[in-house]
Amino acid sequence: MASVHESLYFNPMMTNGVVHANVFGIKDWVTPYKISVLALLYEMTASKITLPERRRLNKLILPLQQGPDLTLGQFLKTVEECCPQTAYAVKLRLHEVANGELKDMEYFFSTLLIPFTAFDTEAYKTSVVGLFMRYMLLAYKKLSFSQVYKLYKSLQHYYHSHYTKPTEGQVGLPALAADDSDMDLTSTEDTVGDRIDKEELDTPLHESELRNDNAPSSGPLSQKQAEYFLARQAYLLKNDENKALKPASLQEELNNMLKFNPDFAEAHYLNYLNSMRVQDIFLSAHSLLHYFDRLILSGSEGKSNGDEGYGRSLRYAALNLASLHCRFGHYQQADLALQEAIRIAQESNDHVCLQHCLSWLYTLEQMKGSDSTVLTEDSVKMAAHFCLPYLASLGIQSLVQQGATQGKSAHKLMDALKDTDILHWKHSLSELIEISLAQTTSIWRMYGKSTMALQQAQMLLNMSSLEPVNFGVQQNNTEAFAVALCHLAELHAEQGLYSAVSEILQHLKEQFPPHTQHAKLWMLCDLKIQFERHMNEGKCHLAEPLVTAISALNKTEGLYRKAQVLKSLNRSTEAYGILQRLQVHCEKTKCTELVIRVMLCTAELHWESSGFSTALPLLLQALALARQHHLQSLASETILHLAFTQLMLGIPEQALSVLHEAIEPVLAHGSVMDKGRSLLLAARCQMAMAGFRPNRRGQADMNLAVLSVDTLNEAAAYFSKLNCKERLRDVHYLQAQLHRYLGHASQCNKSAMLFRLLDQELQSPAPPVFLRV
Repeated sequence: MASVHESLYFNPMMTNGVVHANVFGIKDWVTPYKISVLALLYEMTASKITLPERRRLNKLILPLQQGPDLTLGQFLKTVEECCPQTAYAVKLRLHEVANGELKDMEYFFSTLLIPFTAFDTEAYKTSVVGLFMRYMLLAYKKLSFSQVYKLYKSLQHYYHSHYTKPTEGQVGLPALAADDSDMDLTSTEDTVGDRIDKEELDTPLHESELRNDNAPSSGPLSQKQAEYFLARQAYLLKNDENKALKPASLQEELNNMLKFNPDFAEAHYLNYLNSMRVQDIFLSAHSLLHYFDRLILSGSEGKSNGDEGYGRSLRYAALNLASLHCRFGHYQQADLALQEAIRIAQESNDHVCLQHCLSWLYTLEQMKGSDSTVLTEDSVKMAAHFCLPYLASLGIQSLVQQGATQGKSAHKLMDALKDTDILHWKHSLSELIEISLAQTTSIWRMYGKSTMALQQAQMLLNMSSLEPVNFGVQQNNTEAFAVALCHLAELHAEQGLYSAVSEILQHLKEQFPPHTQHAKLWMLCDLKIQFERHMNEGKCHLAEPLVTAISALNKTEGLYRKAQVLKSLNRSTEAYGILQRLQVHCEKTKCTELVIRVMLCTAELHWESSGFSTALPLLLQALALARQHHLQSLASETILHLAFTQLMLGIPEQALSVLHEAIEPVLAHGSVMDKGRSLLLAARCQMAMAGFRPNRRGQADMNLAVLSVDTLNEAAAYFSKLNCKERLRDVHYLQAQLHRYLGHASQCNKSAMLFRLLDQELQSPAPPVFLRV
């Protein structure tokens, strides 16, 4: 098994700190559970089993040896799942030893190594199994007669308690009569100097996760058991948090571990990672500081590196503390900790640590809302100079993100990402490959290219990870996967495929439970999809309660949605006030997309008071901003608003000409709602150009009238897909008027009937059909 350091310290800011494990202080002892493992190894070597069963058992050996102790029921059930025949043989072997006399246990240990002497044996004395068996034999032979008798009585209690308890799920191993000094390899007689309190030792040991049971334990773990537990939980927290212990259970395990050895540095670090999961500011900072305190006090670094080891721990402690405060939004404290890390690194002439500090410095400036382009560029140059591809790639990706918000053209950003991808594949940086694909998906979504965004998201979801897969984890629980799945859910929702959206969100809920750190992504995505669906269906009373939930996750988005609801409820004054405050805030934070949406919503408020001429400057400003930042979807939506305004001002020819500029990208990349709105607007422009006036007689262009009918039919298909009944009512109203003018009596009656049914179903007065786009 990989050392605990290879699995535990996965924080990128900790890769340059030389960390050595502390001695846990609790040695391995011979226990009834270890005798059960020995019986399993004996039966595996002595009996004939099939190759698939042998492979499954071989995979089980290391967790059984190094993992925490199991109850007999759990142990037998685990073995039975791999090989029922061997499980039965182990049960018989334990029955003979536990129900016999002391000499039966002595006979078992005397015959334990017989299978290893066979000519065709698959086990070797130097293998993992061989070393374990020899280690247990040596420990057993060092026991005195009284210790052997205690072990025998403990084995009987361990075996018979399995059959006497009513429920197997209960935790409760028998009391271990022999403590660590009794079974210590270095002890040949009874000692009381270093004994653990018997009441603590008699409590149940940690219950293994092989059964996926999260029941807490209260007993001590050996050095190997502690390292195995920490390595496994740290790996799961990084790669598949859903399979790790729940935060409360893991916290209890770590508290139990630290109770027996408060100076166990790695346990403090895992405690820090666990606290970060639940956003516990106090405990995470407390555990991180304790980790470095124990690391320094252990003196392990000073032995190999002199004073440099002490200084390295100090500067990386300050750097980790800065990253912790950044995560919680404590920018002032983060800046102070970062300046301290920079000062210590400069005194030690540690260029690598300084480069990490520089990367966090520009990250901190971005979080504050400042322009950090120059700092980021310097960081990329220095990282390339010191051959730090990870930091260089992160810097380039940060530059791409800043360039996207500043209005850089797509081809420049994609060229930069292509260069980073070459770097990723060269150095097998699979985590950064995933981030790059997720970032590309987001950029294409921002530019309004839904097809390209869908392609990049699918590429990420179908990519085979370069990370080694251990403990049966799935490499699809990172933030990049969550972002890609949320984009997929929104893209499907835009096309009205709500059944597919439900499946995607269900997978997100299973893969990222509410207590995990990336759960907020799908929570906000789910709320936004529900809100848009209710608004499209005209159900403001269902959309309004969602505003509070959205505001809890994203205050800016919540304000924008609140203004939309107020506008739909005809509370224009309140909506206008919110939109003005929101626009000022978004201009300060340089959130261009939301600024444009706020401008469009404000223009719609001007329409309600027939201020079409006052809406024109606002729409032209929004169009210029969208084109400057290459936001095609928002530019197309702005053009729709401009065309509608021109139609209301009595220039339908100009409105239709402007609309033709936007209708192609809308039909190619837009949502179903946008497609229906654009076609409905085009039909109204065609009707106005044909000289058609509802309920008025006069000559009209028959060709344009017929074309308007076809356009309305296509728009009705899109609105039907979204169950948008209010807009369907508008379409059927116009269809009835057109068919009546064209003399199509049956089609006119059908459209009139559909309009009447929808009007009765909605039970709300229809807004003027010519006062919304």
